[in-house]
Amino acid sequence: MSSEPLIQPPDTVPAFRQWGEPARIFEELPKATIVSVSRPETGDISPILLSYTIELQYKQAHSCNNYICVSQFKWRLRKKASQVLYLQFALRKRALIEDLHDKQGQVKEWLQSLGIGDQTVMVQDDEEPDDGAVPIHHEDSVKNRYVPSVAALSIIRPSLGGQQSVADRAKVAMQSYLGLFLGNLDIVNSQEVCKFLEVSKLSFLQEYGPKLREGYVTVKHLSNISQDSDVTCFPCDWFHWCNNSWKKVWAVLKPGFLALLDDPINNKLLDIIMFDVLPFSTGNEGTKIHLAEPIKEHNPLRYTFKVSSGNRSICLRTTSSVKVKAWVTSINEAGLRPMEGWCCSHRFGSFAPIRGLTEDGSQAQWYIDGQAAFEAIASSIQDAKSEIFITGWWLCPELYLKRPFHSFSTFRLDSLLEEKAKQGVQIYVLLYKEVSLALKINSSYSMRRLLKIHENVRVLRYPDHFASRVYLWSHHEKLVIIDYKICYIGGLDLCFGRYDTPEHRVGDCPSLIWPGKDYYNPRESEPNSWEDTMRDELDRQKYPRMPWHDVHCALWGPPCRDIARHFVQRWNHAKRTKAPNEHEIPLLLPHHHMVLPHYMGRSKEIDIDGKQDEDDRKEIDRQDSFSSQSPVQDIPLLLPQEAGELVTSSGDHTNASENSPLLSQNPEHKTLVSVNRKKGFQDQVLTFNLGAESVVNVLDDWWETPEGTNDATTLEYGQVGPRTTCHCQVIRSVSQWSAGTSQPEESIHNAYCSLIENAKHFIYIENQFFISGLAKDDIIQNRVLEALYRRILQAHKEQKDFRVIIVMPLLPGFQGGLDDGGAATVRALTHWQYRTISRERHSILHNLEAKLGPKMHDYISFYGLRSHGRLYKDGPMATSQVYVHSKLMIIDDRVAFIGSSNINDRSLLGSRDSEIGVLIEDKEYVDSLMNGKPWKAGKFSHSLRCSLWSEHLGLHAGEISKISDPVADSTYKNLWSGTAKENTRIYHEVFACIPNDQIHSRAALRQSMVHWKEKLGHNTIDLGIAPDKLVCHENGETKVIDPIDRLKYVKGHLVSFPLEFMREEDLRPAVIESEFYVSPQVYH
Repeated sequence: MSSEPLIQPPDTVPAFRQWGEPARIFEELPKATIVSVSRPETGDISPILLSYTIELQYKQAHSCNNYICVSQFKWRLRKKASQVLYLQFALRKRALIEDLHDKQGQVKEWLQSLGIGDQTVMVQDDEEPDDGAVPIHHEDSVKNRYVPSVAALSIIRPSLGGQQSVADRAKVAMQSYLGLFLGNLDIVNSQEVCKFLEVSKLSFLQEYGPKLREGYVTVKHLSNISQDSDVTCFPCDWFHWCNNSWKKVWAVLKPGFLALLDDPINNKLLDIIMFDVLPFSTGNEGTKIHLAEPIKEHNPLRYTFKVSSGNRSICLRTTSSVKVKAWVTSINEAGLRPMEGWCCSHRFGSFAPIRGLTEDGSQAQWYIDGQAAFEAIASSIQDAKSEIFITGWWLCPELYLKRPFHSFSTFRLDSLLEEKAKQGVQIYVLLYKEVSLALKINSSYSMRRLLKIHENVRVLRYPDHFASRVYLWSHHEKLVIIDYKICYIGGLDLCFGRYDTPEHRVGDCPSLIWPGKDYYNPRESEPNSWEDTMRDELDRQKYPRMPWHDVHCALWGPPCRDIARHFVQRWNHAKRTKAPNEHEIPLLLPHHHMVLPHYMGRSKEIDIDGKQDEDDRKEIDRQDSFSSQSPVQDIPLLLPQEAGELVTSSGDHTNASENSPLLSQNPEHKTLVSVNRKKGFQDQVLTFNLGAESVVNVLDDWWETPEGTNDATTLEYGQVGPRTTCHCQVIRSVSQWSAGTSQPEESIHNAYCSLIENAKHFIYIENQFFISGLAKDDIIQNRVLEALYRRILQAHKEQKDFRVIIVMPLLPGFQGGLDDGGAATVRALTHWQYRTISRERHSILHNLEAKLGPKMHDYISFYGLRSHGRLYKDGPMATSQVYVHSKLMIIDDRVAFIGSSNINDRSLLGSRDSEIGVLIEDKEYVDSLMNGKPWKAGKFSHSLRCSLWSEHLGLHAGEISKISDPVADSTYKNLWSGTAKENTRIYHEVFACIPNDQIHSRAALRQSMVHWKEKLGHNTIDLGIAPDKLVCHENGETKVIDPIDRLKYVKGHLVSFPLEFMREEDLRPAVIESEFYVSPQVYH
């Protein structure tokens, strides 16, 4: 818990109230109904002691996506007659104060007319309320705020008669009295009435969710904030006789957070505690942990409760034990609301629930490679209206999002952000603060450049390594979120080297597509400085760029808000840790998931742009119930429901597992992740066990009966996929250091293991790294490899065809050749990947070969990507690996994972690098084939795989049918594997490029490097330059041919991964290398 003040400056967000103007919380008059009247337990039936339960209703009209919506808010209050009388006195006092100010204004005008106005000092009222209210000056203010005192007499009159008759008369009298001040907009918007009704400016803002509980409390952790002058007396202020460390604030409870404001009218955010997954229990007795709990004070007149979430706890005080109980109950219920249940783990241990179980607007669209993704991001930034969130591992403000860059100068990232910032859009950028000795991404420069753009651009770099003691781990997420409406997520950072096209060109001379340092090849050189961005780092006539392959995704609807909530959680954690006293860096409030009414089929859509009369427009009613006693079905438009149940448009409850493939799994399955990591999941469908002998039992009918089938048999989308309706769940890797959570979350790891175990026919993986461990591996802790191993053994036991295809970089994308003295990092990463794949007793191929023999290659195979082309016109032919940076897994053409996480311990364990991804389950289907049989393939997953394979295999338009069946021998063996082998053979014949299966040692590598450099005079670090002529020997004859004649037979970019490369070497850092003394965890 931070002891520093956390203040959001008033100028950072739109003000709720301007001096001299009426403050409007209510735009329409609320309605109040006395539900019941209760007497005190003492038996005294004095009317002044009666308590009234008041139900209030308020309708608020607003526009939403070209429709007029009317939201109906309902909440209940319990008030004593004495509180109502106090309200009467407060209103009367306010009327008198305003009358005094009006008369002072008249006197001032009269004195000014006599020429002595400049010497007049206005007398301020010393009795101004201590809650900071400011008088409102306008005509007829007294009359508009005047409630006759005699009106309150009826409340205390009904003292004669029986108890029931007294209660009945009191109910009628109170109803009549409430009608007096609730029938006047000026009175109902006064601070006194807002306090009485427990409302604030946040109450009816749709983006923050339904109204729950509000009221004044006092807190201690904000005591460093300067107090108002009327709080302390003169001697106490000078001599510190009073130790008033508790500050009075207005608390606002919403479904996902508790916010502390200065007062109901002011928007000054002092602090926020976001609700997050709570630990399941403490100690050995399994005591349940609550979000809020009362605290017993030594002083019996102090009423305190504590709210704990993540790594934070704050103490709050109220004026009675009854209020403590009410606050604690309301907060705990808010954290466990069935719509989100932010305090409970959901499937896979994720903080976020499954979205799309109803028609809630959850949609997704994929993008292949940087060109498609960057252009979409640029378009969304241009459309931004209110706020933009950006976070990444690396960000370059000078990045062009459209090419050729000469034609799109306004599409440079900093230019786009500047344009939107000048329009009033608030931009928040969260950068990873690297260890500069290890990385050269220069986030300090990026931060300075961004802050110079405009005052509406705010930037945080995190972590502060010395303070947080985090040196080894990074923030690895890549997110762009626009107006809480669309989110971009995946493997692409907004930085140099990532923009690419499906052709994956290796040259750009003269510069047209990749300017300056964007012509990037980290295998050859990493720039020492990124500040002179338009200056080339590489000689374009000697060195190829390293092409970049990636996959990105756009999300709409509730999944977008879940990701935005994650960003807000990280931003606020970084703000408290890194910049608690920087007032220009505000705390953020997360938006709440609200569903448009017309999705439910209960209301008609109205085009607000139409020309029909207002009277002809039909309202769309949305009712939000705010009573803690209200049942779930009374809140029909806050979706989704709990994972096991959904509400149809007719209000009937159906089993969600009938519609969601992953929900149809057997809950008794044993999987690979420790059960103690999964305890307390709210909507879990799987249990996990680390036992090495556990067997995967997959239901025969899982995913067999999809609905919503499309009749199309083949789909072609190029680099941009269809925008599809789907089930989505946001999953992530975070912990206390990265997001301020109370415990690590490794829902990505859990999802990987579960999806692999439950795969029915095939698994397709693209990833930057592949470092994982089997069950008995004591070093590598993630169990993705164990899941693959078991699933393959199961398929072999059942004698069923099953394919696992893994595409990854041919070499790590770090500077240095495998034999260079300064390339220990490259060698170490290569060691850990071969240890996972094919070497030592911990590798999957070693263990599968022992059980299956050569047939193991029928089940699993590894590949890379490679491209070639001329460096310039009439220049030499060059080649480079296409760096696979995507973090993708597709299961059975029905489920896809896209995110930022690599397959290694850094990304998957939760306590190390922070990561985020989305699991997408199709709801729309197309006719396809699976192992020769008809198969309903998901529209999103199938189209993504087919587009990727078309690019990798070099297929032309109309050839999608060749790869529609990923399991059949004709596809897997003949087309996929056959193309990879042939491309590999041609590349080796032309370039002898590295890595290859003919080089088994560093000595052989040195010999090959010397041979080709002597022959060509110049070559790249991985032997990527072709000779002018090739000498070929065929049928006893020697032929001299042009390399281009051989390379024209290369199809696509797919090549085999060299399993025999450097097999005789131990590639771990030597004792004489500095990397030897670095923790091995850095590499895996």
